[in-house]
Amino acid sequence: MIKSDRWIKEMAAQGMITPFEDKLVRRTDAGLAVISYGLSSYGYDIRLSPADFRIFRHVPGTVIDPKRFNPHNLEPAELHQDELGPFFILPGHSYGLGVALEKLAVPDNATVLCIGKSTYARAGIIANLTPAEAGWRGHLTLEFSNSSPADARIYAGEGCVQLLFLKVCPARSAMRRARVSIKTKKNR
Repeated sequence: MIKSDRWIKEMAAQGMITPFEDKLVRRTDAGLAVISYGLSSYGYDIRLSPADFRIFRHVPGTVIDPKRFNPHNLEPAELHQDELGPFFILPGHSYGLGVALEKLAVPDNATVLCIGKSTYARAGIIANLTPAEAGWRGHLTLEFSNSSPADARIYAGEGCVQLLFLKVCPARSAMRRARVSIKTKKNR
């Protein structure tokens, strides 16, 4: 069952999402339009942190290997600023990694699915489906793929993905609890 805004708000009061916006924000206090973030009827739209965004680059003679990841394949992206707000540029046909501005503390009776926002999908930006299992703590790593041949903006401090909260039965598996514990320690 997908949890509603009432449940999300109750759990946020217990520290599930920090910082937390109890409504969908579409404009800043100064009146600037933003890609929405905050609480919606059946989800929560989180923001991309301006702190770090990296783009995969081909390093001649290398192959990206998930077992032996070469950090030289990730290049820090510059944070730009104009009248529309702060943003990173994701080159055409490339892939970038960012981090969520909000910190999550997923309760033991829920699992979170992170899905892309239609605002970015219409521009050819695909956010990778990312889970956060029951008990997980930390800032989500956010993955974006630019399927367009054109460079695209990814706005920092604005909504970039939506979280859906699913009710789950507590797992009895010691293996699952150990995985969550290890992931949580890495994200501190």
